[in-house]
Amino acid sequence: MAAFLTDTYRNVFAECGIEKELIEKRLEEIKNFYFYGTEAERVYHEAGEDMGYIEDTGNHDARTEGMSYGMMLCVQLNMKNEFDRIWKWSKTYMFMTEGWNEGYFAWSCATNGNKNADGPAPDGEEFYAMALFFASHRWGDGEGIFNYSAEAKKILKAMIRKGSDGRQGHPMFNQENHQILFVPGINFTDPSYHLPHFYELFALWADEEDREFFKEAVKASREYLAIACHPETGFSAEYANFDGTPMSNPLPWSSDRHDWFFSDSYRTVANIALDYEWFGKDEGQVKACDNIQKFMNKARLENFYGIYEIDGTPIEGAVALHPVGLPATIAQASLAADNEYTKDWVVSFFNTPLRLGDRRYYDNCLYFFAFLALSGNYRIWK
Repeated sequence: MAAFLTDTYRNVFAECGIEKELIEKRLEEIKNFYFYGTEAERVYHEAGEDMGYIEDTGNHDARTEGMSYGMMLCVQLNMKNEFDRIWKWSKTYMFMTEGWNEGYFAWSCATNGNKNADGPAPDGEEFYAMALFFASHRWGDGEGIFNYSAEAKKILKAMIRKGSDGRQGHPMFNQENHQILFVPGINFTDPSYHLPHFYELFALWADEEDREFFKEAVKASREYLAIACHPETGFSAEYANFDGTPMSNPLPWSSDRHDWFFSDSYRTVANIALDYEWFGKDEGQVKACDNIQKFMNKARLENFYGIYEIDGTPIEGAVALHPVGLPATIAQASLAADNEYTKDWVVSFFNTPLRLGDRRYYDNCLYFFAFLALSGNYRIWK
């Protein structure tokens, strides 16, 4: 039964025969590595007396993706000091108080706080809002920016009402189909940004007048994920059209491809699985969790992950940029999968070390979330 109703979360590692003491020890090791390890390990940095940031070590910046991820990790692990530091850094340097994107967060800043961009990335706002609600419920609201629930509600209001509430700019959701957008004002989405398990909770905790929108977004996202994930591989594209097909049109800011199964899209099945753990609802999207574990089992056995079209065709000579994060998300799919390879994915993941090197940031974020989820520690704080 859904964890939202029972407050019971599966420890899939324990179900697979791993001793609970080893699981707890490993989680502590991951936390120390990620937040307080050596310079070659950690991605969290304290700044001054009361701030801190998560560094994208591959690009040497701080991104709303990583900052909001860091806050979610902190609230799950009861790390209030680190949570408040990251949130204050975000509000001090990333939050935009004027202009077209007033009320949003700049998606990238230099580690000294200078903005690298004046536009937002909606996945950051989603995670900020959810982490803030959880913080409110776990620790209670404080004053000013630490009135967590008030801050979360303001973020959500901007996400769905900007441009129609007297402020210039665009909302982060399409107003007709209730789908999250890749960026405000664009006409396509990112399947990995679809978080129906968050929208279920936003529909309970947002301002009263905003709740109906999120109720619609819940159903829209689950139905969307069912058509955006390939029926045989379980893969989704990085960016996709509103009908679920890969978005292959040229972008004004990049010549890169985003219609294949690549970095962003690794998160999609992990999100589907967590949604199923929390709420137990299936609009056809859950089968992607079994499909991806079956299709990628050969890659797991060979310990080689390439880049693929969403139908599974490998891109010749291409190697996955995140070979630790990808199998971590496929292992997390075990919250909803049940096939002959499910246990193998979980055990293999447990025995996989965190990544070192410049590209460790994204891999280890996905790894950390997967470990929390599979150990029963990625929870709803009511």
